[in-house]
Amino acid sequence: MENISKLWMGPLPKDSPYVKPFRLYYVQNGVEKNWDLLKVHDSVAVILYNTTRRVLIFVRQFRPAVFHSLITSSGYDVAELDLQKFPPNIGITLELCAGIVDKNKSWPEIAREEVLEECGYDVPVERIEEVMTYRSGVGSSGAAQVMYYCEVTDNDRATKGGGVDDEMIEVVEYTVEEAKQLVQQGSKINSPPSCLLGVTWFLMNKAPKFD
Repeated sequence: MENISKLWMGPLPKDSPYVKPFRLYYVQNGVEKNWDLLKVHDSVAVILYNTTRRVLIFVRQFRPAVFHSLITSSGYDVAELDLQKFPPNIGITLELCAGIVDKNKSWPEIAREEVLEECGYDVPVERIEEVMTYRSGVGSSGAAQVMYYCEVTDNDRATKGGGVDDEMIEVVEYTVEEAKQLVQQGSKINSPPSCLLGVTWFLMNKAPKFD
């Protein structure tokens, strides 16, 4: 996952299946305005809790966007990448199991597939509980994400997970006490807001019953 040896930039191809940039024009209160936007896929995210060992299940993966942001926000050029100063592990994130909605299936079914592919747990869709729907990237895409919650056991483990094709995903476990540290004041971690929202929701709504 951390074996990144080269980094460079190029123009976004028009046939990208994931990102479609465009400019939206509109009139607000009589004034013509515009906004640069990205058309991206909606997505699902799943809060996973293993009741056998009482741990939350997360995934770790290298995110080029995070790595690039850390390099450029420090005033450096990616074309002159210094892997000693910026080791690839700074671009690794901690996230909920998640995936884009790009199949002709129901959202809970897509969530179920992501749980199996990324984390290795094979559960029926009936055990996946919808939590909430919200918008991500409100300044750039406004895409919808549905968050789910699923309790699993060691008996549900079918594979080691890790993703499909050329994905490189590490499955990690946090105790409830360790998860609390993620959302404490002053915490600094490479996690998207959806992950921290999911942890907070779990601590408020599910954790008390396991005490």
